[in-house]
Amino acid sequence: MDRSEGFGERLLGQLLDRAHEMPPQLIAPLVAEEVRAIGGWDVSILLQDYAQQTLVPLPGRGLVEGEPVPLEGTPAGRAFLSETVVETRQADGVRMFLPLLDGSDEVGVMSLTLDRINDDDRRLLRRLAGLVADMLVTKNNYTDQFLRVRRRALMSVPAEIQWSLLPPLTMTTPQVAVAGILEPAYDVAGDSLDYALNDDVLHLAMIDAMGHGLNAAVLATVAVGAYRHARRAEAGLAELYAFMDNAIDEQFGPDHFVTAQMMRLNIGTGLLEWVNAGHPAPMLIRDHQVICALEGHGTLPVGFGGSTPLINQRRLRPGDRVLAYTDGLIEEHTTGGEQFGEERLIATIERVGPASATVQQMVRDLSYRLMGERGGITSDDATLFLIEWRGGTADHLARPLL
Repeated sequence: MDRSEGFGERLLGQLLDRAHEMPPQLIAPLVAEEVRAIGGWDVSILLQDYAQQTLVPLPGRGLVEGEPVPLEGTPAGRAFLSETVVETRQADGVRMFLPLLDGSDEVGVMSLTLDRINDDDRRLLRRLAGLVADMLVTKNNYTDQFLRVRRRALMSVPAEIQWSLLPPLTMTTPQVAVAGILEPAYDVAGDSLDYALNDDVLHLAMIDAMGHGLNAAVLATVAVGAYRHARRAEAGLAELYAFMDNAIDEQFGPDHFVTAQMMRLNIGTGLLEWVNAGHPAPMLIRDHQVICALEGHGTLPVGFGGSTPLINQRRLRPGDRVLAYTDGLIEEHTTGGEQFGEERLIATIERVGPASATVQQMVRDLSYRLMGERGGITSDDATLFLIEWRGGTADHLARPLL
């Protein structure tokens, strides 16, 4: 076999070799240098803002800066929302917009211009964009630079705590996809969510801590920490509830509580199991229609010492979506004083669903449509978490292509 280094391997390899010791502020000039090596110019790296409304240019030597770019109605936004490369013809060449994907979590978009483009260029640029995304995520742990760029408003201390707890808000695999969104993005306090894919089981939790402000954020932090601890100890759903319940009670006493929804989805069989601790029932969506609310057996909110919960089960069909949400979505009052309510939520889901190709696009569109339906009012946290079960297998991804 010929193992000599070709142009593409050399270009990406040099980037990878230097990335290990690269300080975060030098990522921008390094990427710009790599793009110039393949004849490109006008390089921009655009990061998604916290509210999932715009793409914000990353400043840095060699990068083109400018104003934030809306997700709606722009080539960069289209590349981001569709997770595909978008090309636009210009007088001086072809403008490329490449989604920056770290695994399946979307960081933003890289854009650049070439005088002409062929399939070899497209392949190399897709791989370059993937490597750039990995670098941004890795270096994000060592700097505040990328976090500051993504902020379009002042962030409260409770929101700072909550965002530091969150996993990536998007995950996509051949068998299952999840996406979440939190509002108000810069002032969220008591809402949180978490998930983990362990072998064939997707573990999920949505949490809504009582109260507002810093106290709610601290309460949610303990709840999420207890959930993760029990989950990583391979506790069952009933044991998860008991462990979280004890942690909240011991730390805060009987006057504090957290509503919670804990789920387990077998991504091979589609078997969904869940425990509802005083939380709104999630919606089962099939073919863009809300089939039902997954009510089932419930127990008291976490911290109130409820009885051992019964485990609810539902077998999903390929393509089914399950939407979990916090009560801030339906308990908000409109300008006229009427509560938003579950019926309006269902109607909005069924209007938004047909135009939403991905789970990320659906939660984003649904959140903004609901905000508009409520007249722009968000007096309480309002969080959405969408799961899509696709079925099948991912074994083909583990087979070498050589």
